[in-house]
Amino acid sequence: MRILRDYQFARPEHRGASAAIGNFDGVHLGHQHVIDRARVDGLPLGILTFEPHPRQFFAPDAPPFRLMNAEARAHRLQKLGVDVLYELSFNAALSGLSAEDFAHDVLAEGLGLKRVIVGAEFCFGKGRAGTVEMLAEFGSRFGFEVDVVPILHGELGAISSTNIRNALSDGRPRDAAAMLGHWHRIEGPVVHGEKRGRQLGYPTANMNLDGLHLPRLGVYAVLVDVLDGPNAGHYHGVASLGIRPMFNGEVPNLETFLFDFKGDLYGSDLSVALVDYLRPEMTFDGLDALITQMNADSDKARAILKALA
Repeated sequence: MRILRDYQFARPEHRGASAAIGNFDGVHLGHQHVIDRARVDGLPLGILTFEPHPRQFFAPDAPPFRLMNAEARAHRLQKLGVDVLYELSFNAALSGLSAEDFAHDVLAEGLGLKRVIVGAEFCFGKGRAGTVEMLAEFGSRFGFEVDVVPILHGELGAISSTNIRNALSDGRPRDAAAMLGHWHRIEGPVVHGEKRGRQLGYPTANMNLDGLHLPRLGVYAVLVDVLDGPNAGHYHGVASLGIRPMFNGEVPNLETFLFDFKGDLYGSDLSVALVDYLRPEMTFDGLDALITQMNADSDKARAILKALA
């Protein structure tokens, strides 16, 4: 998959695509439906998205809301067979383009798109003034087709990033997965922690959650992919997502214990899938009580994950 971050520097191999446009946070089933409509024989499959997310650009101090970072999104899109990812830098210049200038300068002249596929609620241009009707009119003038895809609904209602966030906040990762079409995953490098888990007999891989929407704090049964290094592979595990109230923690992080694993994961990239919510964060009378609960959590997670096979 080729990645282009500036529409003004598109080379011939970047041009002429059939491209779906959106933020694609989570790459959920609704997004996948739009992407599937962009698949056309004879044309490269493209995705046009923005980094940072426009919501981050306009409200940088708002609480984190993203379901995945840019790297995880690119990884998921590559798995879907995307040929070219237009991950345009969202800055003052791009945000200041009128709807017509965006259609002309970016879509037609800059990227030379042949087809543009958007969701029914798509807005674009300065002040989000452009509508799908305007996009179709611009397409007829500037030489690209426009396909508008209705919102996809499932058993849980409209499939949207907002509804997925709500499911995760409620501790319902399986409902989130039903809308995503895949497990909700937290991806990133393993960082050094305080190494308390090792002393308790539960060495954990620690990951930062910076910029991401926080699912309900607590303990989860998880599937883990180690993406690189000598220990690359698939594992089962149990993870604590939270602030470690037993140890006066303040910044939420993800601590994952991999079953039946011995090795060093520092610096490796992990993809941790939340499968089931086991319990909320708790405080205990002492370390012995904490270890007893961790043993129970591990036993429960093993049974849940074994049943997935």
